[in-house]
Amino acid sequence: QVPFVPSSAQQVANVMALLEGRAGKMVDLGSGDGRLVIEAYKQGLRPAVGYELNPWLLRLSSYRAWKAGCSGKVSFLKQDLWKVNLSDCYNVTVFLAPSVKPPLAAKLLAELPDEARVVAGRFPFPSWTPTSTVGKGLDQVWAYDMKEVRQAAQTSAEGSPV
Repeated sequence: QVPFVPSSAQQVANVMALLEGRAGKMVDLGSGDGRLVIEAYKQGLRPAVGYELNPWLLRLSSYRAWKAGCSGKVSFLKQDLWKVNLSDCYNVTVFLAPSVKPPLAAKLLAELPDEARVVAGRFPFPSWTPTSTVGKGLDQVWAYDMKEVRQAAQTSAEGSPV
């Protein structure tokens, strides 16, 4: 369980800056009140999907989507992110606690295509080197391109003593 802390307007803007010009499916893991999914849809990412376990936040997300004119165009699903297959996702956003990052990194490495980009807010992935970053302090977000993450992991594995 991770407490819900809404993304600031600046955090949302920074995430969208790192997803600018990209295409394909976008998912927000632990989508909270849906603001990242709705903004991603407005920026042209399709489909835009949020995974969230909290039923109250799912209802709030649906309301926010309706209010933004996106009802029926974005999806908010009550699914455990550990059980979702992410192999068709090209844009993944995640604002989750540091304790979740190491097991999530393994899942993302195993499932995402090379062309995928992961954007993390609040806390970076500790074992990955970001492709780019935007913002400072609490508004900082980190982008990781999976092809580069995999190449760095392979290089690291090859260079380690046997």
